[in-house]
Amino acid sequence: MQPRSRREFVRSLGIGAAALPFLSNLPSLCFAGSGGRKQRLVVVFSPNGVVKKTFWPDQTGAKYELKESLKPLEPFRDQLLILNGVDDKVKGDGDNHMRGIGCLLTGTELFPGNIQGGSHTPAGWSSGLSIDQEIKNYLQARPETRTRFGSLEFGVAVPDKADTWTRMVYAGANQPIAPIDDPYQMFNKLYGRMHDQAMLSSVLDEVREDLEKVSRRLSAEDRRLLEEHATFVRQAEQDLQREQQQQTLHPMPPLDPDVEDRNDNMPTISKMQIDLMVNSFQNDFARVSTLQYTRSVGGAKMTWLGIDEGHHALSHEPNSDEAAQQKLTKINHWYAEQVAYLAERLRQTPEPGGQGSLLDNTTILWTNELGEGNSHTMNNIPFVLLGGGLNFAMNRSLNLKGVPHNRLLMALAHGFGHHIERFGSDNFCSGGALELS
Repeated sequence: MQPRSRREFVRSLGIGAAALPFLSNLPSLCFAGSGGRKQRLVVVFSPNGVVKKTFWPDQTGAKYELKESLKPLEPFRDQLLILNGVDDKVKGDGDNHMRGIGCLLTGTELFPGNIQGGSHTPAGWSSGLSIDQEIKNYLQARPETRTRFGSLEFGVAVPDKADTWTRMVYAGANQPIAPIDDPYQMFNKLYGRMHDQAMLSSVLDEVREDLEKVSRRLSAEDRRLLEEHATFVRQAEQDLQREQQQQTLHPMPPLDPDVEDRNDNMPTISKMQIDLMVNSFQNDFARVSTLQYTRSVGGAKMTWLGIDEGHHALSHEPNSDEAAQQKLTKINHWYAEQVAYLAERLRQTPEPGGQGSLLDNTTILWTNELGEGNSHTMNNIPFVLLGGGLNFAMNRSLNLKGVPHNRLLMALAHGFGHHIERFGSDNFCSGGALELS
C-alpha cells in the first residue's frame, strides 16, 4: 500500500525526519496533498507611491507602452496586468502611510491606538486579517492544497520595531505578522536547524546518507529534482557564508536612525530572499508568500543607484522638482527589476509534474501604500499583476476609475476558487469581486 504521507514514507525507509524538507515536492511519490495544479500568490510591497507620469501607461487595453518605471517588466508583458484607478477608500484613524499599509491587504479600518502618525489621529493595528492569510487558511483547510508552512513572509531591510508602519500581513484583528528580513533566519526556518553564522555547517552533511537511501526509491525525474534541491541548498549556504564573511571583514558604518538596518546590502538581501522564496515554491513549502521592502515611510538610501537622499524624503518633493522625479523613477525602476528577477526565476523553474513553469502557476501582485508620495493620496494605488496563477486575462492595462481595492482583494480569493462575497469593510464590497478573467 502506498504511504499516505511524507512522514509515513520516511518511517518506512527508516530515515530521519531532517530529510523531510528535501522530499516535499517529488511527483512520483504521490503524497497526500500533492495532486492537482499548484496555484500560488506572491504580494510584493514597495513604499512611498510612484511618479505618475513615468509609471502609468497612457493607453488601455492590449496596445500599451511601458514607461520607465515599469520597463524591466517588458519581457513579461504577455503575463502582465496593470490596474490603474483602484482606490484604497478605507478611512478612520491613522495617517495615510499607516492606513496605506495597514489596510492594504486587510481592506478594513485600523483600531484606535497610541501610535501617532503625522498630523492625523493616532492608531493601532488593523481590525481584520489580510487577504493573503484568508487565502492561506482556505488552502490549509483542504488536504489536497495543504503545505508545510501555508505562507511565508519575507522582508528586505524592514526595521526591527513593531508598529503600524511596518506591518501589512495580519493573521486576524490585532494580530500583525512580522516579515523575516534576514536570509539566515529564513533559511533556518525552511530547513529546521539553527546555524552558527560565523561557522556555517551544511544541513546536507546531516541528511546525505538518508537522501542516498531515498534516491534509490525514486523515479528519474524525482532524482533530478532532489539533486537540484540539494545543489540549491549548498549554493544558498555558500552565499550566506560569503555574505557573513564580507560583513565581518567590512563592517557597515553607522546608519542614520531613520534608515533601515542593512540598507547598503538591500540588493544582495533581495536576491537571497527571492531565491529562497522560489526554492520554497519549488518544494511546495507554501503557496502564499509576501515580500516587503522596507516599510511605509521607507527611508532607504539607495546609494547603489547613485542616490544619497532617503526615499521618503525624496517622495515629498513637488512634481516640479525634475531631479527628484528622476530619482524616484530610478527607485521604482529598481523595484521593478526585483519583481522581474522574481518572475524570471519562476519562469526558469519547471513545475514538477510537467505543468509548465512556476510562473505559469503563480501570480505576483506588486503594490504600494500610496498612489503618490507628495500628495499622500490613496487613490490610484499601484497594482501590477504578473504571472498565470489565477487565470486572469493578462497583457492588458486597465483604468478602473475609482473602484475600491476591496473588490480586487476578493478577486484574488476567487482566483483560488474561494468565492467570498465580501472582504474587509462591507462599505466597499458593493459589486462583488472584480472580474479579471
